[in-house]
Amino acid sequence: MIRVLLIVPSPALRAGLRSLLSSDDEVKVVDERSEWSDSLQEEQYKADVVITTSALYVAYPAEDGDDPSSTAVLFLQDDGTNIQTIMTSVQVWGVLSTDTSAPELCAAVHALSQGLIAGTRELLFPALDDNNTVRGPLTDRETEVLAHLAKGLANKQIALALGISEHTVKFHVSSIYLKLNAANRTQAVREGLRNGWIVL
Repeated sequence: MIRVLLIVPSPALRAGLRSLLSSDDEVKVVDERSEWSDSLQEEQYKADVVITTSALYVAYPAEDGDDPSSTAVLFLQDDGTNIQTIMTSVQVWGVLSTDTSAPELCAAVHALSQGLIAGTRELLFPALDDNNTVRGPLTDRETEVLAHLAKGLANKQIALALGISEHTVKFHVSSIYLKLNAANRTQAVREGLRNGWIVL
């Protein structure tokens, strides 16, 4: 059972989240609050995943100096603000829009409970300028190949999908392994997901 703590100021949004999460028998909301506070520390560490709004979270630790980074946190927001702060203050995190669907929300909770990063590409990788986004150590093509690896595609299928030769795919896969210090596809995909360079 994945234990979830809701820290959301809006009663309507909390009710909506409870309803969405109730569609998954493996997820249970163990507590809910309207804001972060010192009294939440014990409850927080009883949860596997905390769901909150990024503005609410960023305001509290910045003001009080607490470090709740050991618990996975799923942030709800509708733009790419605060992403850099989130990335540096929380070890396991995800970000979804406030109007997320039940399948998206539950999938994100499951991913975070396993130590992975989760969210939509638009929110995980907000544009830093006209042509630059957070990509990690991989090239754009290597990121595409890794994303296809995450879908379980074989080298031949990746070659067809990207319009390149199978030999070129093998070259990119080898480069990905080297850059991510991975011995196989599973390790490479796990590293890509954990750091938010690819999303499922």
